[in-house]
Amino acid sequence: MFLKINTNEVLDSLKINFDTEELWVLNITLAIIMYGVSLGISVDDFKRLFKNPKIVLVGIFSQFILFPLITFMLINIINPLPSIALGMVMVAACPGGNISNFMTQLSGGNAALSVSLTAFATLVAVLMTPINLAFWGNMYEPIAKILRTVELNPFELVKLVTLILGIPLMLGMLTRKVNSNFANKLSKILKPISIIIFLIFIVIAFSQNLDIFMEYIHYVFFLVLLHNFSGYIGGFYFAKTMKLSYNDQKTLALETGIQNSGLGLLLVFTFFEGLGGMALCVAFWGIWDIVSGLGLAYYWSKKTAKISTQF
Repeated sequence: MFLKINTNEVLDSLKINFDTEELWVLNITLAIIMYGVSLGISVDDFKRLFKNPKIVLVGIFSQFILFPLITFMLINIINPLPSIALGMVMVAACPGGNISNFMTQLSGGNAALSVSLTAFATLVAVLMTPINLAFWGNMYEPIAKILRTVELNPFELVKLVTLILGIPLMLGMLTRKVNSNFANKLSKILKPISIIIFLIFIVIAFSQNLDIFMEYIHYVFFLVLLHNFSGYIGGFYFAKTMKLSYNDQKTLALETGIQNSGLGLLLVFTFFEGLGGMALCVAFWGIWDIVSGLGLAYYWSKKTAKISTQF
């Protein structure tokens, strides 16, 4: 008689190998990415946002309320493995991804709005990321069971998010205020290099767990695609419902659909010890939303160019 192994339980209890040195590299990489993005942010960006409070409210609502709600609905409809469901909640709890600024510019969206929302969402995330993770996680019992087994210290979570997002944001803005020309030059160097380093980091980290990745990737592949596109669609049509301009609709779609999965991955390894399904979900997000974001931005840029040639 053969012993039948439940692969679902294996994945939920699986740990991805990730040592302390690699965790520090990820910390530093994410801080550099945030610093590079914030070199293009000034106090004027915040002032510009508050001159149009409707856009602020729509943007923040779309990222921190609408997308987690969509995620919760998807989880209840699909019923993925608990660790994967927790990975989806983690992604939804994170602020928009820093590369959304580049994608928005490529798509012909409102680049100034994208940069401003990135800055504001980063500040809001210091509180909203821990709150969303705890709130939506505990709303779904299979996830709540995992959370009860983890020592998720809210203060430590807020402290980590502040160190990775808040402090680099302030330092980048300060650098720009002191010397804007230097900030612009440094930003052009840091942005592409830091994103490439992040992608290389994910590839190297998972190459050490290649057998696990290849065996279990099918559990998250299509789920991540569906989750990601639901973010784009939700952000776009919510902005449309709120009667924002077409360029702002594209911006909100990208801000909602592209998440800071690097931060999510850091939180997975720091507080959840590389929980298998969770780590796979968040890591694949980190690769996929760059691919999908570039594809969507390229489509919109071609569509905009085609329309402009007709007039």
